[in-house]
Amino acid sequence: MEIAEIKSIIDAGDHNKVKVAFCDIDGILRGKLMSTDKFLSAVQDDFGFCDIVFGWDSSDEDYDKVKVTGWHTGYPDGKATIDHNSLRNIPWEDDVPMFLADFRNDNKRAHVCPRTLLNSITEKANAIGYTPKFSQEFEWFNFAESPQTVNEKGFRNLEGLTPGMFGYSLLRASLESEYVHDLFDSLEEFGIPLEGLHTETGPGVYEAAITYSGIQEAADRAVLFKTSVKELAYQHSIMATFMAKFDMNLPGCSGHVHQSLWKGDVNAFHGDDNGMSDVMRHYVAGQLHCLPEILPMMAPTVNSYKRLVKGAWAPTTATWGIDNRTVALRALPGGDKSCRLETRVPGADCNPFLAMSACLAAGLYGIENKLEPRDPTQGSGYDDKDAVGLANNLQKATGIMRDSTIAKELFGADFVDHFCTTREWEWRQFSNEVTDWERKRYFEII
Repeated sequence: MEIAEIKSIIDAGDHNKVKVAFCDIDGILRGKLMSTDKFLSAVQDDFGFCDIVFGWDSSDEDYDKVKVTGWHTGYPDGKATIDHNSLRNIPWEDDVPMFLADFRNDNKRAHVCPRTLLNSITEKANAIGYTPKFSQEFEWFNFAESPQTVNEKGFRNLEGLTPGMFGYSLLRASLESEYVHDLFDSLEEFGIPLEGLHTETGPGVYEAAITYSGIQEAADRAVLFKTSVKELAYQHSIMATFMAKFDMNLPGCSGHVHQSLWKGDVNAFHGDDNGMSDVMRHYVAGQLHCLPEILPMMAPTVNSYKRLVKGAWAPTTATWGIDNRTVALRALPGGDKSCRLETRVPGADCNPFLAMSACLAAGLYGIENKLEPRDPTQGSGYDDKDAVGLANNLQKATGIMRDSTIAKELFGADFVDHFCTTREWEWRQFSNEVTDWERKRYFEII
């Protein structure tokens, strides 16, 4: 939209404020309410926003070794840019207007901004003639709790929204029908249309598939979806979590990424080789080749790797197959409109901008280098002994990525350094803690 059109929309509205949000390295939306006057000034020109959004972790603790900002820089303002085309009205907040922003015009910070990174990789795809169309689906747990009760209970013994393992249950969904219908309808009104919403196996677990779109819009929808679900859950006295693995005795929560490349109205993934084109084969091969070296962009937390275990409906190796849910890459040849690739590595805890950046950049790498995939896995991917294994914890995965020339080629050395430094910090925070498992195992017997 042009600035004049935005001004007209804001002036015609009944609100004296606008919500503006950024996505940090963990996929968390950081932002604030701005007066309409301040907002219209910010739309006209870039505006200052404290760059600590790239200098602290998900618990607001300062990273100790990142270069882009910190005590050594004084945490100054960065040059933030509002995306004119990101307008949404928040239906559960009396239709307050909301815009997304990023740091694309800030030479010092653009390389660490997840939304800017995805935009640059998308431009690369466009430059070689492809339009990426993506979508993401999420599973998440819902609890009959509040932020206060969850903290009082120490995050233990929480009451699931519904008991039992009831995947695809119309009965269980009817038990909380007000919440379910509010999610579906409010998200659509907010510009996040869903293809489907249903219970998944596990107490109080739901799954939603977001309608596909251009990749930038798909990532915006995915990031906004996670925050929106949490906000709507609050209004129903529910707590929603997108942890990859809430409980080792219960299923994990995925964040699968669906993707295809298009040339105009033609799906470039569709072809004559079992429904797959050369482009799709090269794309699959690129992801298989790069996946072990860029894994933290899809599995960014300590908890991510508790999901990536044998028999947990999540991959442990760099494998692919046709409509196979035990592999990392599930090819879905289908028809000329539906032909796509599902990358099953990301969990619900991923940052959608980084997960989609990783998928697209790796796929383009395969196309540019005309890579060919290994033979598709038949049967269980867990039993494919010839496949390359994926790192089984964040420390190992981050070490591989930091040393990877491919990662630096795909995302730039500055991004890789910053991102890996934040993941190394995350691992150190975990390593400094004494867990319940350790107390239970060692307290009496050792």
